[in-house]
Amino acid sequence: MKLTLYSKGAAREVTGSRHFIEVDGQTIQVDCGAFQGRRKEADGKNRRVFHDPEKIGAVILTHGHFDHCGLLPVLAKQGYGGNIYATAATRDIAALVMMDSARIQARDREYLSKQAAKRNEEFTWQPLYDETHVLAAIDHFVTLSYRRGFSILDGVRLEFFDAGHILGSSLAELTFMDRGSGRDVRVVFSGDLGRRGKPIIRDPEKVRDPDFLIMESTYGDRLHDCAADSMEKLAAVVRQTAARGGRIIIPAFAVERTQELVYFLHLLSDQRRIPEIPIYVDSPMATNATAIFQVHPECYDEEISQAFLRHQKNPFGFNNLHYTASVQESKDLNRLTGPAIIISADGMCEAGRVVHHLANGVEDSRNTILIVGFMAANTLGRRIREGQKDLRIMGMPVRVKAAVEELSAFSAHADYREIGEYITGLDMSRLKKVFLVHGEGSSQEHLKKHLLGLGVPAVEIVDPDTRYELCL
Repeated sequence: MKLTLYSKGAAREVTGSRHFIEVDGQTIQVDCGAFQGRRKEADGKNRRVFHDPEKIGAVILTHGHFDHCGLLPVLAKQGYGGNIYATAATRDIAALVMMDSARIQARDREYLSKQAAKRNEEFTWQPLYDETHVLAAIDHFVTLSYRRGFSILDGVRLEFFDAGHILGSSLAELTFMDRGSGRDVRVVFSGDLGRRGKPIIRDPEKVRDPDFLIMESTYGDRLHDCAADSMEKLAAVVRQTAARGGRIIIPAFAVERTQELVYFLHLLSDQRRIPEIPIYVDSPMATNATAIFQVHPECYDEEISQAFLRHQKNPFGFNNLHYTASVQESKDLNRLTGPAIIISADGMCEAGRVVHHLANGVEDSRNTILIVGFMAANTLGRRIREGQKDLRIMGMPVRVKAAVEELSAFSAHADYREIGEYITGLDMSRLKKVFLVHGEGSSQEHLKKHLLGLGVPAVEIVDPDTRYELCL
């Protein structure tokens, strides 16, 4: 049996996860994510033909974030006819994310074509896909529960384990049966690995003893802050900004990060550690994602299960919290006169309503921009996080006068210490090599050194379009 691994996305970069493994003439794709970064670069990368769909025997989706599921409609558009395996919660989250992307692309095309017409310029840009292609992708989903093995191809068994990253996220364990030797080969894809002790969802589960582990490395050179310290810092940011009469603008992914922030603000409000100011979740997708959270209690940790299922307490709603729906409601937030908290997507500030809030808020020194997650290179969020003062937002020059704060404890990704603890906590008796994906160069080099120092037998950083033979 010959196993070959290669990546066409999220290799020496973050976002755009697309990994492949070949066995006996069959190809399995793990994740089909969109690249996020500079708009022109991202559009070019996402349009590149990355595989012949007819040669793919099965697709596995580890979770529903855009950089892992965002190009599934392109795969369907190109004629993919096989199954897409995911957990039920991942299917629901991915459907929401993909449909939202299709609608954003349609609106972008309408807006940009009007602007080109005003300039008497030819306009040829077309969306990557539309809603019909999203529906076609959804038709291919086959859902599996955690810890329920399933044969996806001849001699290939898939089993999902909870990755503790977002609702429905999974580590994908593939077992390949070698008929020649009579033994099996176990290959595990981490997807995005979560963290222990996070609210709402469960801790990452241990997989069985793997032969090869393909591990993400987003925070491979960073350690997250203590959660208790971050709760106090969040409370302090709210108190200080409110005292100035300003707004706290929080760019947050609609899935998991928004729900977690709402949960923490709920706790702080109950404990009277923050003033009673209005809190707005200004993202239709976040509102819909919250509804999906409510119908997937199988993913909850014990604390949320107790509160939500047994005591009928809603951790995602309280008196000061408002979910906006219409565009007009969103625009009205920019005319607020008093203190407020606005949580809005996109988490990297490249699209969505948060861009408008930033355009209207960054030049006001009373306001605070609160960074609570990873910002990919060349995104607006990354430039704000790095402290750049002169920016362009929606084509207009702005000067950042608002305070910029960062809370790393809210990240849904494991840091390098947590990744090391997860790997060394497994049975490593069969482990041959760890392959690092989904990380920037410096993060991966640091994580590689850290893992080798912990006794991991071999670590390799995956290069794009490079083939790796998984030899026993």
